[in-house]
Amino acid sequence: MKTLILSAIASLSLGGAAFAADVTLRVHHFLSADAPLQTEILIPWEKAVEEQSGGRIDVQLFPSMQLGGKPPQLFDQARDGIVDISWTLLGYTPGRFPVAEVFELPFMSGTAVQTTAALQDFQAKYLGDEMGQVKPLLLHAPAGYKFHMRSGPITSLADLKGKKIRAPSRAMTDALNALGATAVGMPVPEVAQALTTGVIDGAQIPWEVVGSLRVNEITNAHSEIGVENGGVSTAVMALVMNRAKYDSLPDDLKKVIDDNSGANLAVLAGEALDRVEAEERQKALDAGAQINVIPAEQMEEWRSAVQPVVDGWVKAMDGRGLDGQAMLDDARAMLAAAGAE
Repeated sequence: MKTLILSAIASLSLGGAAFAADVTLRVHHFLSADAPLQTEILIPWEKAVEEQSGGRIDVQLFPSMQLGGKPPQLFDQARDGIVDISWTLLGYTPGRFPVAEVFELPFMSGTAVQTTAALQDFQAKYLGDEMGQVKPLLLHAPAGYKFHMRSGPITSLADLKGKKIRAPSRAMTDALNALGATAVGMPVPEVAQALTTGVIDGAQIPWEVVGSLRVNEITNAHSEIGVENGGVSTAVMALVMNRAKYDSLPDDLKKVIDDNSGANLAVLAGEALDRVEAEERQKALDAGAQINVIPAEQMEEWRSAVQPVVDGWVKAMDGRGLDGQAMLDDARAMLAAAGAE
């Protein structure tokens, strides 16, 4: 559980003894060093792993693509051993993780805690093949994505007509187009520049990254979906380790990694991102930002517009010899169960 990870952070020092690390783990990601992913998840994870290993593991964090390449290459960097561990969005390589895309379909999002908990169950049941090339340490998700616009909020479906909106995934590219917008796919580090130059009118991102991306300095109208802090989509995020690197570890160090992975790390990640989500939203309110909630009674119109996208995913899974509707129903049930806990 979360306490397993956090206990190491608060533990006593190693008595002053100096230990040379037996293993170095280089962790690569595309967000900035001040992004919540690094400050609230990876740094606590780093401290826990280093302390529980007695200093035998040295974790080195490399944000902002410091080791080279582009965000869509991060998964393969870990798979191929270019780095030991990477964090990325699975949606940055469209079509490569089609089963996991069920959580990127419209209206398959909740809080970070809720969606991340559901992902643990779904991963165990369905994602063995898609994650087979790496050692998955964590699949998780942020809170649902909101609309952050340069001028004027989205108050109804009609307001999306003709608007160029950054889409976080293949599924939401199709969904935004179905809703009448013009979807523009791009990695999230490019959002601020695209907003500034007018390449896009708005972006689908969670509140959590608005501050670290400086999107708050460019957008002035924010729209939530159905309920306060509700979102229309999310993205599946992955912290993955090179399989050969993991296999090379002695059993006791494998246990350190395992004890700080999966469901144990999921609690920390979900709670951290939800906490920052609320903090960033409050900062926007305090700064005088306009936040509106698209009423729940409008949601049937939105859901009807994007139903073909959902149906398309089910059909694609059926074409792979899988039961798409059963998998979708299962994912929805897992989300509902996580939300009820």
